[in-house]
Amino acid sequence: MIDFEKLFNPRSIGIIGVKERHGGKYFLDCLLNAGYEKPIYLFNPRLKGKTIEDVPVYGSVLEIPKDKPIDYVIVAVPAKICPKVLEECGKKEVAFATIFASGFSEVGNRHLELEVLEVVKKYNIRVIGPNCMGIFVPKNKVTFNRGLLTAEYGDLGGIFQSGGLAIYISAKGQRIYGTYPSKMLSIGNQIDLNFVDFLEYFLEDEETKIIALYVENIKSKEIGRKFIEMVKKLTAKGKPVILWKVGSGEATRETIMSHTGGLAGSLKIWEAVAKQTGALMVKDSNELINLAMAFQHISSMPMNRNMGITTGGGGASIETADTFERYNLKVPKLAPETVEKFKEFVPDVNTIFRNPLDLGGSMGYPPTFYKSLLALDADPNISAVIFIKVYDFNHVFLETIKKAYNEMKKPLICIAYKIVDDTSDYANKVHFKRELFKMKIPVFESVELTAKALDKLCTFREYQTTHKLI
Repeated sequence: MIDFEKLFNPRSIGIIGVKERHGGKYFLDCLLNAGYEKPIYLFNPRLKGKTIEDVPVYGSVLEIPKDKPIDYVIVAVPAKICPKVLEECGKKEVAFATIFASGFSEVGNRHLELEVLEVVKKYNIRVIGPNCMGIFVPKNKVTFNRGLLTAEYGDLGGIFQSGGLAIYISAKGQRIYGTYPSKMLSIGNQIDLNFVDFLEYFLEDEETKIIALYVENIKSKEIGRKFIEMVKKLTAKGKPVILWKVGSGEATRETIMSHTGGLAGSLKIWEAVAKQTGALMVKDSNELINLAMAFQHISSMPMNRNMGITTGGGGASIETADTFERYNLKVPKLAPETVEKFKEFVPDVNTIFRNPLDLGGSMGYPPTFYKSLLALDADPNISAVIFIKVYDFNHVFLETIKKAYNEMKKPLICIAYKIVDDTSDYANKVHFKRELFKMKIPVFESVELTAKALDKLCTFREYQTTHKLI
């Protein structure tokens, strides 16, 4: 296995091709904004002797003394200059490089990739890219975007062939879904380091427990075979692999060729791979981050497909039950003792004692809501409790949920879809969601996204049981 310590926790970082505006300065701004405190070296022969953001600019990495190592460089120069720049990096004994530049095989310049490979193999430099953003490691303040948070980090590891999507998923997870990354990678064309190298690392990385992949192409049959083996090992170790494979349409396949310079492959083959390895296929970024949220918040708790649901309306009950069953989830009948328990504290007017439980107006009464959650939690036919919350995102209900959850033994899941387009409502809802995330209660924004995520989570556990992994 490759030792990635100098990549993910570099003693210093170099940016080659820095400019006073744009280009490599973007990465400088990212690192400074993230609070990266170790040495940053800037290189551009045209700006040698100047300073940018109080950081001096050198002409070449070879000007840095031998006793000052540079573990990781970001190469932000035109593609045709990359071989020469990497030659200098090799002489400086740089361990890892991200090639930000495009203009390689995705536009027909395969010869430039071959020149880069010849140089990096000569000096044993490991390369991410080209045509990518590199790495985001919040724990170590290394980032590829100014807006990403580094104060908190979690257990989601991501490998993406799109830099934009790597940023988008990271930001969305942090700011909307309470799902924090351990390490996120944008790997572009994969001329050197590829999916398998990082999957092998994630297999042993104690900080990473969930893996998300955005795959456009796999470079060879040999890498594909190793990919399958590695995903199997991750599943066997209890680390779910969420796989977003694109390329089902002709337009998509053509875009992939021009984006990362590879062939997409048959979607049916990938579905077979998922079935064989236990990987969980999703169709878009929303499915991916919602499933990651479900794993990050409730994967440690026992749960099967039997769901207990409580709502404040008959229509919502029907929609939820119908959608859940469409995604292979079950909405079992309540046990007789649970029905009797509800009769003790829920008015029998405008209330139906079945699953889904339509509390009607009683849903808005905190003591009844509290007792309802506990009653569903105690029902032997139910493995998880889902409640729909569309208003009253206030302190009273938040404390009610906290009190109930502290007494519950089963997963508690919230669906809080939007019904009011109002800034004050939005502010209350954001606070409400963040407090639930702190308790490890996932909050979904639609019934369908909830059903899809819970179906995949159950599928993962069923795969482990079938293959005697748990």
